[in-house]
Amino acid sequence: MGRFTAERSLRVAGIDFPDAQIASDLRAGLERVEQRLMDACHSDELTVRDAAKHLAQAGGKRFRPLLVLLASHLGEPGRDEVDKAAVVVELTHLATLYHDDVMDEAEIRRGAESANSRWTNSIAILAGDYLFAAASLLVAQLGPEAVRIQAETFQRLVTGQIQETVDPPPGTDPVERYLEVLAGKTGSLIATSGRFGAMFAGAAPEVIAAMTDFGEAIGMAFQLSDDLIDITSEEEDLGKATGTDLREGVRTLPMLFALADEQTDPRLRELLEAGPLTDDAQHREALLLLRQSTGMDRAREVLGQYVDRARAHLAALPNGAAREALDALVDFMQVRSS
Repeated sequence: MGRFTAERSLRVAGIDFPDAQIASDLRAGLERVEQRLMDACHSDELTVRDAAKHLAQAGGKRFRPLLVLLASHLGEPGRDEVDKAAVVVELTHLATLYHDDVMDEAEIRRGAESANSRWTNSIAILAGDYLFAAASLLVAQLGPEAVRIQAETFQRLVTGQIQETVDPPPGTDPVERYLEVLAGKTGSLIATSGRFGAMFAGAAPEVIAAMTDFGEAIGMAFQLSDDLIDITSEEEDLGKATGTDLREGVRTLPMLFALADEQTDPRLRELLEAGPLTDDAQHREALLLLRQSTGMDRAREVLGQYVDRARAHLAALPNGAAREALDALVDFMQVRSS
């Protein structure tokens, strides 16, 4: 096998893994999960089927099922329960996207027309509910403990969404609030992904606990790096619109740090405080100023803290190919937004 082919064989979902067997297993596992995901979205009712499959067919990173499959290598990978758990977390994630798009009045999701734009808000909400129901049916096959974990995760997801929607109590630190919201909306489900993967592979209790904590930390790093990429990337490199948070008036961590810094460029402060920047010239100006701000440096520091936290949790895992693969995942998270 040539060097180029060998290197490509180690890459899964854009991540380079050091072990060829694990990479091959992950690739095969994701193919199984994809088929089961489509099966779970099926309905004999045409509108339900089309709406439920809409975002699943649009693609996505599949980061959560990837982590489930990867964590399973700390026990006995390849179990049917592991695949089911991977589908459960992705169904849950997809369901939240439908509801997010309704709340945000989004028109585009994953490069395609959002469900609420293609149909109606009501259909989009019900499609999300349908996927939650599909996840519930599947997790019920995994036993009462899995049902309990899924319910607790769902509570955290909803709480995070509500916290993001309402004004925080007076005196709340905006940065602390933002990280709390991310922990609920993103960290919770990725923590469950790591937990389910180890749990249904029959890993030891201490390994399951470590993977839960690892998932929470790497989930926070995943979202924070996405926030940075939205600011730093050019559209031709990313393949989609950049600066969407600025355009929608969503204040992510770099923006919050920039607003908190008294030395921030007054023009940038003015633009950030103006809210959604729908004017192309203002949007472009704000993006350039934000890239040069101290808010970016401080946000990268916080990202580094979560990356370090994730790597520290790996110390509780047994040495071997699985731990090295998880370490590669941390490396990827560290460099993807640099």
